[in-house]
Parts: sequence; structure tokens; C-alpha cells
Amino acid sequence: MSMRLDVKKTYKLYIGGKFPRSESGRYLPAKSAKGEHLDNFAHASRKDFREAVVAARAAFGGWSKATAYNRGQILYRAAEMLQNRAAELVTEIARSTGVSAAKAKREVTVAIDRLVHFAGWTDKYPQVFGSVNPVASSHFNFTTPEPQGVVIVLAPDEPSLLALVTLIAPVILSGNAAIVIPSEKFPLPAATFAEILATSDLPGGVVNILTGKRAELVPHIATHMDVNAIVDGAGDADTSTKLQGGVATNLKRYASHTSDDWFSTKAEDPYWILDTVEFKTAWHPIGI
Repeated sequence: MSMRLDVKKTYKLYIGGKFPRSESGRYLPAKSAKGEHLDNFAHASRKDFREAVVAARAAFGGWSKATAYNRGQILYRAAEMLQNRAAELVTEIARSTGVSAAKAKREVTVAIDRLVHFAGWTDKYPQVFGSVNPVASSHFNFTTPEPQGVVIVLAPDEPSLLALVTLIAPVILSGNAAIVIPSEKFPLPAATFAEILATSDLPGGVVNILTGKRAELVPHIATHMDVNAIVDGAGDADTSTKLQGGVATNLKRYASHTSDDWFSTKAEDPYWILDTVEFKTAWHPIGI
């Protein structure tokens, strides 16, 4: 009797709410911590990155103009969808990274809670970080935070799902659109998360996920003129140097976020929201 071979799943990119194949036609094998061939994932090219920037820029206008309450509802809905597929993600994390099922379950649970946590900040951070300023003239003077635009998010290898969610949420809750470069070593949890986002209420293009080789994309990320900010959670010194060397081309904002414990409340810091917002001050005359 012949032995049947498993049909390996091939994960695509996630750009503009759709799942295109890489224009390069290239794919990479996703391997477990033991070196086993699990599935395949798309190898994003420079052109894929440029198209993701276009999709993010197109989505930014509508997303940033949505009410804070609505953005919070949508992030909460994403947490619901994540919870609905929790068992699948536990299996994905465990077989990819080699951690126990119990540790994988903890990571998924904290990722769900982390999304809910940041969903609650959408209509609160302007009050916490904004201000009414005393001035010496007959005006009201208000300072309010506004999203910057297109933000690149680089995630570390581990924890492959939790760190990804933790870095994305503070970026998009204010109205930014994100292009995410997930773990190169363990990309499958991120690819599954892309499928979850596609079935949530999040508008296409608000989050775009590009799997592949980080080193190939970093030079293009650093110098692209329509990128407004970079949130670097990769934890790699060489990557950090290249990104910071390129941000001066159009004065991109650069923030580095590495954590010793992504599972703790330290990774729920609302000040991370401020890394990708700008403050606008408005004057309004006081009527007589």
C-alpha cells in the first residue's frame, strides 16, 4: 500500500485586505524548532513592500477619520476572532516554536487580553495625553494627538504571536495604518493572524503583513519616502543601525521596543501609543 503525502499549506502575503502571492513567485519553507518542514510561506519582494505602502496609505484616510469608539469596537472584534481560533493558534505556536501546549495556550490567551486592553485606549488616550493649555490672550488653546500615517512594525522571533499583537495594537488604535514584518524564523502564527484579521471588521489595508527575509526588506523600509514611522521590535542591532541610518531621508519617526517579558503589564504601556502620533495645537478665540 502506498503512503499518502501531506499537502503542505502555502501561506500568502496579506496586503490591502487580500491574500496575493508574492510578485516574485518565491516561497520559503517554514520549519519547526527541530528543523521539520511544516508549511510554506510567501517570500515578499521590494515590489510587494511598495504595494503594501500604497495599500496602507489608501486605508489611512478612512481609518484615521473613523470615530475612536468605532476603532475600539473593531479591535475588540479582532480579539473575539482571535479567541474563536485560539485552539488553532495554540497548535501553530507549539509546532512552530517547540514550546509546550500549555505555554502556547498562555501566549494566545495573553494576546487576546492584550488586544482587549489596547482596544479600550482608543477613546481615552486623547484625554490622557492631550491638554487644554493656559494662554495669555483671549483664546482657548487645545493640544490633541493625531496619527502619523503609514507605520512599519518589525516583530521579534519570540513570542511570535504575542509580541506581534503587542506591537501592532498601539500603532493602529490611534488611526495609523501598519505594514508588519513578522518573525522570519517562526512566521506561521503571524500568517494565521492575518487570516483572523481578514475575517474581522478591520478595513483592508489598515494592517498588511509581509513574510519573508527581513534583511532584504530593511533597506527599502529605511529609505521609502511615504513611510512616516518605524516601530522596531526585532531586537537586532544590525537591523536597528540600518533603519536609523535611513530615517533621515524623510525624517521618519523611529522607536525601538524590545521587552524582557512580553507577558507582563510592562508590555501594555500606553506611552507606546505616543511613538506614532503627532501633537496638534489649535487656537480658538473666546467670543465676547
